[in-house]
This record gives sequence, structure tokens and C-alpha cells, in this order.
Amino acid sequence: MAITGTQSKATVQGPDAPGVNYRPALAALTTLFFVWGSLTSLNDVLIPFAQNVFNLNLAESFLIQTAFFFAYFVFSLPSAKIIDWIGYKRAIIVGLSTMVAACLLIYPAAKIPSFPFFLTALLILAAGITVLQVAANPYVAVLGRPETASSRLNLTQAFNSLGTAVFPWVGARLILGQTVSAAAQSASQDAVVKLYVYFFAVLLVLLAILFAVFKLPKMEAAEHRIGEKVEDSVWKHPNLVLGAVGIFVYVGAEVAIGSSIANYLALNNIGHFSSIADPAAQYHAAKATAAEYIGLYWLGAMFGRFIGSAVLSGVKTLQVAIALAVALTVLIIAYATGTADYSQMPGALASAVALLHQLRPLITLCTVVFALLLGSSIIRGGHVAMKTGQMLGLCAACAALLVITSVFSEGHLAMWSILSVGFFNSIMFPSIFTSGIAELGQLTGDGSGVLNTAIVGGAVIPYIVGKVADVINHSRYPEMTHGEISWGQGIHYALLIAALCYFYILFYAVSGSRPNSVRYKNRASVLRAEARS
Repeated sequence: MAITGTQSKATVQGPDAPGVNYRPALAALTTLFFVWGSLTSLNDVLIPFAQNVFNLNLAESFLIQTAFFFAYFVFSLPSAKIIDWIGYKRAIIVGLSTMVAACLLIYPAAKIPSFPFFLTALLILAAGITVLQVAANPYVAVLGRPETASSRLNLTQAFNSLGTAVFPWVGARLILGQTVSAAAQSASQDAVVKLYVYFFAVLLVLLAILFAVFKLPKMEAAEHRIGEKVEDSVWKHPNLVLGAVGIFVYVGAEVAIGSSIANYLALNNIGHFSSIADPAAQYHAAKATAAEYIGLYWLGAMFGRFIGSAVLSGVKTLQVAIALAVALTVLIIAYATGTADYSQMPGALASAVALLHQLRPLITLCTVVFALLLGSSIIRGGHVAMKTGQMLGLCAACAALLVITSVFSEGHLAMWSILSVGFFNSIMFPSIFTSGIAELGQLTGDGSGVLNTAIVGGAVIPYIVGKVADVINHSRYPEMTHGEISWGQGIHYALLIAALCYFYILFYAVSGSRPNSVRYKNRASVLRAEARS
């Protein structure tokens, strides 16, 4: 959005102020990333829950994501204005309070039950999260040196991924484990109420109180005040505009895959979780088990963000060697205990061993990455670091390849290919975000609003994927009835749409992410060369 006038310098303190300790503020903000990650990922569990309780097909159940992520389109730019009016800290409190109200609305939505009421509550919940996103993402980006902004945001996003890894598993155990039969739907609805009303509403109230009394450092270098004029416009920064498209397709692809995992892995030719002959009965029996793997998809993103944050900052050979040794040790233990009899172990130990066994493919992936980093570090003289654009391009290419592999394969190859995409999704959002707001100065808040508006991709692309899957199922499985349409192979092939999204992100990493200083410098160099010739 255009704002005209003159830009003024910060009058209090900027991100480079000497002697300022930003760690307490960063730690407080990190809790927000964890909470909104937890709530966002629970949508992936609510989708199969809604399919059972409300008798919905794929596209209809994906309206959960459409309602949730549509809030980003509606509320992102107003959220940026709220920050201009009341500042980052008060905006965060407003966002938390809105989320509390939404969690309380889950109670009547689940008890009636009413799908439209449910969607309304999720829309309000997402509105509160939108305010947090618009405030917290740029705040973290400017809370320190500019050259480490991407690494810092990757680190906080890693804790966001911790929430997205833990709560789908919790939700699957509390909710989906009770929705296979119609007789258990009331208990399932009670589980939803307990999770949102009794746990998250209370937690969000406590966080709102914490931020009300916590003293956050002022970041006037990244703010402008109402009435203050700035000689610039966000639309004059191609890295922001193209970055908004990047956020749109990234969030769309990530959410489409996460939302599809329960349905995707429940297919008998993918997860092999049930041996029941009837395909519809087999699918419903397998869906609760398949949903527990949603957490692994998001756990991969958490691992990737911790690793990505370290590599973007730069790591030494010794550090990589230690990480490789730890990964190898864990991997050996995971395979050595693969045939262990869990019934002979104490409960906690049995759960730990079972989880370790389940994580073997992800641990293998991390081990391979550490080995490659170690080799690169040795070749480069004891240190390895990657630029944001380089890492973004590499991850986008790997994600596209994994999606294509999964779509055109079956069994465990298809299963673990799609789950591994989460690892390479890890650094995409913070990398696109920091590249998009680069050199915006006092337009940072407005640029953040534009980028967060693009999160509406999570509302659009998953619905398209679900609709394509339903069309394929209608044409190939005419014996299906309404509400059973999700057990066909449509979702298997519809996810190819996600690969197209990752190809755009590859373009953005290679070319579209260049800020104006680089873009126009290169253009000026070309013009000078042409003039000399």
C-alpha cells in the first residue's frame, strides 16, 4: 500500500542498539509461535473429525482450512493498521484476546453440533492468529542484526513446528480415536471442547496477561506512526509482490499436504493400516491410525528449521560432526530396537521405543543431510553457510521432487516421500518472508500485512486439491455414496498440484527474491555495459 512523504529515523532504539539484550523478548515471542502452530495444525485432525461427524466429502471437509485461512486475506491488512495505531505489543494482546473468544465459541459449535458455527469459530480464531502473525513475524525479523533475520525467524518458526508436531498426535488420540463409530461421536465432541475451551482458552488468557506486564523493546525503526509520511510504496518492491505470491503457493501446498495426510495414508495402497475387505470400512478404520502420522510431517519441519537456522548462521566442521555422530547413534538404536517386544517394557519406555521406531525414516533423512553438510564443510575449509536464496531454492526443488515421487508411487515409498516434504518446507516461510520485507524500512509493517494476506493460499489451494480429488473419485468410483467419497485414489493424484507450487518457489529463490538494491544495481551494470559497447 502506498504511503507518501519523508522517511524519518528511529528516535528511541533500533535493532542494532549496542548493549541491548533481546533474548527475553525473543523467548516471549517464541511462545506465540508455538501456540499458533499448535492451533493451526489441529485443523488437520478436525478434517477427518468433520468428515465423520458431519458426513462430508473431501472438498466440503477442506472448508475448515478455507474458513481458517480466509481470515488472513480479510484481516492481514487491517492488522497492519492496528499495529500502526497501537503498536506491536498491544496488537499482540488484541490477537490473544480474540483467540480466547474463538476457543470459547468452540463449545456451542461442538455441542449443537453445527458445521457452519464450527467454521465461524475457526474464522475468528484465525483472525486472532493473523494479528499475531502480522505483529510477531516482522518484530522477530528486526529484533537483532539484519543479516541474521532469516536465521532468527527460522529459529522461532522451529518452535512453531514443535507445536504443529505435538498437537496433531494429541488431537488424533483424543478426538479421532473415538470417531470410528457413530455411537462415540458425543465423546469425540467432548474431547474437542476439552482441548479448545479448557486447555487453549486458559493458556491464551495467561499469555495475554504475560504480554500485558512484559516490557518489550521498542522497534521504531520498523514502525511508522499515523500521520507520518514515507516516500515509498510497498508496491515498488518486486521482492515483496513476488514474495506474496510465494507465500500464497507455499502455504497452499503445505496446508494441502498436511490436510490430506490422514486421507492419503488411509488408502490401502499407501499406508496398509487395515486389512478389511470393504474399501469404505477399511478406510474409516485406517484413518485414525493414519492421522497420527500428521505430527511426523510437522516434526520434519521442526527438525528442518533448527538445522536451517544453524546453516543460515554458519556452522563449523566440529559442530556438524557432533550432530552427525548423534544422528548416527540414534539411528543405530532405532534400527536395533526395531523388533523389540514393547509388551515387556515399562509404559514410558515402550512409548519411547515405539516412537523412535516410527521416526526412523526422518532420522535417516537428517543423518544424510548432516553427512552432506560435513562434506561441504570440509571442502570449504572448516565452515559451511548458505545464503537464504540458495537454501530456499534447494528446499523447493527437493520438495517438488518428493511430491512427484509420492504421486507416481505406492506403499511406503509414497508414504514417506510425502511425509518428508515437511522437512524441506521448514525454512520456506521465514525465508520468503524475510526476503519479501527486505529493504522496506518503515513500510515493514505494511509489507508484513501484504505477505500475511497471501496466507489465504491455505484457504484456496487445499480446497482445489480436495475438489480435484472428488472429481477423480466421482469419475472412477461411481459406487461411492456421499460421505464415503474420500476413500478413492483421487487425493493420491490431486497432490500433484503441490509440486507446481514448489516450482514457483524455486523461481522466487533464484530470481524473484532480489531486493531493489540488487535488482537495480544489476540493471545499471547492464546499461553501462551496453553503453560501452
